[in-house]
Amino acid sequence: MLIQVCLYFYCKFLWRCLKFVMRKLTGRCELQRICYSTKPGASRTMKIETSLRDSKSKLLQTSVSVHPDAIEKTIEDIMELKKINPDINPQLGISLQACLLQIVGYRNLIADVEKLRREPYDSDNPQHEELLLKLWKFLKPNTPLESRISKQWCEIGFQGDDPKTDFRGMGLLGLYNLQYFAERDAAAAQQVLSDSLHPKCRYSFAIVGINITDLAYNLLISGALKTHFYNIAPEAPTLSHFQQTFCYLMHEFHKFWIEEDPMDIMEFNRVREKFRKRIVKQLQNPDMALCPHFAASEGLINM
Repeated sequence: MLIQVCLYFYCKFLWRCLKFVMRKLTGRCELQRICYSTKPGASRTMKIETSLRDSKSKLLQTSVSVHPDAIEKTIEDIMELKKINPDINPQLGISLQACLLQIVGYRNLIADVEKLRREPYDSDNPQHEELLLKLWKFLKPNTPLESRISKQWCEIGFQGDDPKTDFRGMGLLGLYNLQYFAERDAAAAQQVLSDSLHPKCRYSFAIVGINITDLAYNLLISGALKTHFYNIAPEAPTLSHFQQTFCYLMHEFHKFWIEEDPMDIMEFNRVREKFRKRIVKQLQNPDMALCPHFAASEGLINM
């Protein structure tokens, strides 16, 4: 343990010495070198994030967690600290601002998603009930729901006659994602639901949706989704970006399930874990955007 600690501080010392030498040789600080040599998107933003977080400057360390409204002032303070003239380097401030919007936005997205996950479904809340009934309406537009408590819920993949019990693990987040998928990509959601009822595919659509919500949540919390969001969101990633990612994961898991051709639903955990590993591996590519049709990289400013 002592050797590991010593090695850590030794490497940190060497890295700071290297940064000092590079600044003397190039006349640029590390932030400048990253922005000038790295294309916009995840590659640049993740390097900027690491540089700020590992800096010995308190200003730089705390810049990754400032309020979005304070980002512009924070950039000005960083430029002043680094003795960078904004008139000579106007593009640097713009690039740093874009990176900070993504970094701070990702942290705020985690907070928004966590808030939804922690909020339990409440059948006495009219808004919760409305969301649930909309889910039925979008998935089964030609089949009226006979009553709020009904075995019909099993037709869209819930386990009993009252779906509220199935939302315990993911809270409102699971319902929000399912409703978003059913409304925004209605044809695809209805097709996946139809396929899930086929004897060769058989699985519970809603329960799988809640499970894929758990997968998306853990990818977000672990930081694995930074690659994806930093490549598709030119500024701050939002809840809509997260829900679009959920839709993509539902599409891909459905195809993956069919390709794996499991014997029965008892193999779900094995298939899910294999799918998770594949997604994580894809996200290790700094150029990866899970759903390219949502990509907004064209809005990123290249220096």
